[in-house]
Amino acid sequence: MSAAAVGTADLLRAALGDDDAGDFPISGADRVGVPVVAADVTGPPRFGSFGYGDTVEQARTGAYGELVEAALLHRHLRALTPRRASYAELRRELGGRGVVDPRELVLPAGTVVDDDRPRTWLPATRWRTGEAVRLPAEFCASWAPDVAGQDPAERLITVITNGSGAGDTAERAVAHGLLELLQRDGNGTAFRALDEGTVLDLDGVTDPVTRRVLGQLRDAGITVLAKLASTQFGLADVHVVGVDADPDAEPLAVTACGEACHPDREAALRKALLEYAAARSRKVFAHGPLDRVRPLAPSAYWERELASPVPEQEPRALAAMRDWSRRSAAELQDLLAPTVLGVHRTVPFTDLPTVPPGSLDDPAALLDDLLQRLSDLDVLVVLARGDGAVSAKVVVPGLEVETMSYGRIGARGVQKLRARSDRAGDLAGLGSPPHPGAAPVVLTAQGRERLGDDAWLDLDAVAAVVGPLYPLYREPTRHALARSTA
Repeated sequence: MSAAAVGTADLLRAALGDDDAGDFPISGADRVGVPVVAADVTGPPRFGSFGYGDTVEQARTGAYGELVEAALLHRHLRALTPRRASYAELRRELGGRGVVDPRELVLPAGTVVDDDRPRTWLPATRWRTGEAVRLPAEFCASWAPDVAGQDPAERLITVITNGSGAGDTAERAVAHGLLELLQRDGNGTAFRALDEGTVLDLDGVTDPVTRRVLGQLRDAGITVLAKLASTQFGLADVHVVGVDADPDAEPLAVTACGEACHPDREAALRKALLEYAAARSRKVFAHGPLDRVRPLAPSAYWERELASPVPEQEPRALAAMRDWSRRSAAELQDLLAPTVLGVHRTVPFTDLPTVPPGSLDDPAALLDDLLQRLSDLDVLVVLARGDGAVSAKVVVPGLEVETMSYGRIGARGVQKLRARSDRAGDLAGLGSPPHPGAAPVVLTAQGRERLGDDAWLDLDAVAAVVGPLYPLYREPTRHALARSTA
């Protein structure tokens, strides 16, 4: 979400059409000082968000951009009339281009797809051509209440925000969503529990914001580790973590991570670094005890928050974060040391792909660039327009997300895992599942041809590899931990 223009935050707030929306800084939750803003809207439904940036106005814009993402899409989807039909029925009626085969959408290993089973479908648009296309409803949504009328038992995936974007134009919103999909596709099996320890030598960084924030973190006693996940599609896919030397550091702050993917390596690193610094405050505010975080927010916020029930939580995420909340900063850093904070090789930042400075500052130019890089893949969009703002949910069949959390994987993911020489290489294989705990990968005909065989993912081994690092993948909603009983 760009925040170049002063006043954009207030324009986005106005687009929400809710007088009970509010925002406030939470940078005081950590000692680094990078602007971080929390925002929320009463609703219904109630949404909360965080934003960050080089300035408070940028942080406010990011926070309200996240609210726009969620609120406009929610209103749009709830106003649509879903279609109830089987895939086979819709294919006969609409043709092959009028409905997406669920197998193309990268499903959890072990999923059984029944073409004759009725399910709920919603309309999307094939971005390049403007054609209408039907998607299973859960792929159009960002959270479960968006599709509250759908039977949860029929959902092929857990509803997630991945691919959501917002902006003052459709081009900005769609580019935003695409970059997030590309980021997750590039790092899904290359960071966190599967971090390969490829650290960037930051000599040669020219961006002034990046250089200044690196100095702030260094002065605070934090050793920044900027890491490379991928250069697929000619993009710089990076993430930033840090080693905190302060023995009294906020425990959850030391688990912070920032991620970014962009054609411009300087833009990618700046975004990931700012997100890392912001996550140090965000995690403390979102998951710390109420007596610790209450002074960070105005009383009006707590009135709104405590008057709303705690949303339903993913039990595994809640339990794992509760475990983390009982650990010290040193214990958490020890937990992260072998992988997240591991260093195995160094590559020059200046070797990463890039584009001429400023050439993609215009959102339309950025979107055109991304579409060219993805020329072999379809780009499907659910667009929700508001007064002065646009929300988009972008779906790209074939891009892969949530492998280590929800077991979603396709042919490309199988190839990536099998190419690894470490323990990750044993997580997937070809042929029939070799033992209990491994499940067949749902492949398209093209995916099977690409691999030359059927494939499997060892879900039990994936869960074991992730282990206590699960909060790096999925977190409870904010304050859910403090407001839930142990």
